[in-house]
Amino acid sequence: MAKIDFDEVGKVYPGGNRAIADVSFEVGDGEFVVLVGPSGCGKSTLLRMVAGLEEITDGEIRIADKVVNDVPPKDRDIAMVFQNYALYPHMSVFDNMAFGLKLRKMPKEEIKTRVEEAARVLEITDFLERKPKALSGGQRQRVAMGRAIVRDPKAFLMDEPLSNLDAKLRVQMRSELGELHARLKTTTLYVTHDQVEAMTMGDRVAVIRKGTLQQVDTPRVLYDHPVNIFVGGFIGSPAMNFVYGTLEGEGDAVYAVFGGERLRIAPELLAHRPGLIEYKSKDLVFGLRPEIFYNAERDTVDDQSVAVSCLLVEQLGSEAYVHFDKSIPPVITPDIQELLADQGTDPSVLGDLTKFTAKVDPDRAPKMGDEIRLAVDTTKLHFFDKETGGAIY
Repeated sequence: MAKIDFDEVGKVYPGGNRAIADVSFEVGDGEFVVLVGPSGCGKSTLLRMVAGLEEITDGEIRIADKVVNDVPPKDRDIAMVFQNYALYPHMSVFDNMAFGLKLRKMPKEEIKTRVEEAARVLEITDFLERKPKALSGGQRQRVAMGRAIVRDPKAFLMDEPLSNLDAKLRVQMRSELGELHARLKTTTLYVTHDQVEAMTMGDRVAVIRKGTLQQVDTPRVLYDHPVNIFVGGFIGSPAMNFVYGTLEGEGDAVYAVFGGERLRIAPELLAHRPGLIEYKSKDLVFGLRPEIFYNAERDTVDDQSVAVSCLLVEQLGSEAYVHFDKSIPPVITPDIQELLADQGTDPSVLGDLTKFTAKVDPDRAPKMGDEIRLAVDTTKLHFFDKETGGAIY
């Protein structure tokens, strides 16, 4: 096992296209760190630089405190698991898993022992004599994992290994990979486009945008304390709602004002966000996660709730989502534009309305067309600078 250090790492392709810019962070010994971000953000490039499959233009990458910039891939003692499994179709499962060990001239008995132990851990012992074409997608992925495990490397590198699986199997494999890491405790760097996958699997998550590291922290910190609009919008499902508004003060009270609504901000939140004082009477961006809305009680006062005209109600059994809008232009910053592009949404379709999603109690969910009030937990509001997109704390 070993830690992986990124020290101002950069990558520039011929022609001047910069894919990675000044990335610095550490994957601790035995830690599971997930790289997540939109398609084309550079996360797979960063992983391939660790593997030695991409040249490092700037900075240093160290594995176990050794600079590996010029070390050939075969000498880095890492194992990579690819999206497409990369199994040899003419070889049995056993031979696929043993192939790398045979190249190392390892004794046959040790190879047999390692393969059988990995197969036992991955529950593929019954498939050792089969060819890959006779396996399901999940079984092939286990074989690819087994091929990495038998090498007993310093680190695992995984490039979207579950993306070819169906949704149900992907959830199952996420759980199994988590259990496997808890057992092996091998340093792991894992790339995914799926932020739910990132949040459920990573000890820490590194959010990448356009080749730049935005924030690296535990899933909970990323969710509760995003450093900017991009991280706030990318982390969380359904995504955070954003709306332009102002802060207004009245005596000791401070209100978030937007789209005809006026929410009194909880005093405890103000105490933890002294930077908000500078934004009184200024335009900024409010962030409201769907989870902070809830069914208003009859005695809920207006400055603790918002008026909602239910455009759509989605019943999912364990939860329900209410969709509504407000007569205020949507937030379209560079961060939001990139998030929308990643979702395949054209900003022009948003029109002049800001759309909201609220998560509510499914047993008390309204019906489409209902006019209701939803209470808001203002201790969990987020605030962002309108110009820079940075979070205000």
